Amino acid sequence: MSISAEDPLSEEMLQILQAHLDFCLATTPLEHVYALDASKLKAPDITVFGARLSGELVGVGAIRILNQDHAELKSMHTLVHARGQGSGPDLTSYSFHMANEFLALSLDSPNIIANTNSKILMSMNYRFRNRIQASKNRVRIYVE
Repeated sequence: MSISAEDPLSEEMLQILQAHLDFCLATTPLEHVYALDASKLKAPDITVFGARLSGELVGVGAIRILNQDHAELKSMHTLVHARGQGSGPDLTSYSFHMANEFLALSLDSPNIIANTNSKILMSMNYRFRNRIQASKNRVRIYVE
């Protein structure tokens, strides 16, 4: 497994981002779909990265810098055929490593508490200062 920065407008990335959007639209009420299209992921405040297994792009993640103390995870997705092979936990760990300088890391999802990403986050060896704020559509984790 390798994880590195990726161009959100590459053909491979466009395919996985479409799979992510399709998944969001199929599982989330439209008013709570926060997935960004590829052109918006090209913004200077967003870093997009991908997970590759044997050279194939199988997962995507992105971090948006909201301010000097706060970042947000965006577009976290692993293709169905690659699930269970470690790309989800690896992408999440990579995201936390990239967001290490921030005091808060947010995730927007109406289903985040039941979502695989939240389970991955809670099982990882990061200290959360016992401060996790959850509302209907946002989870904010304060990291040390």
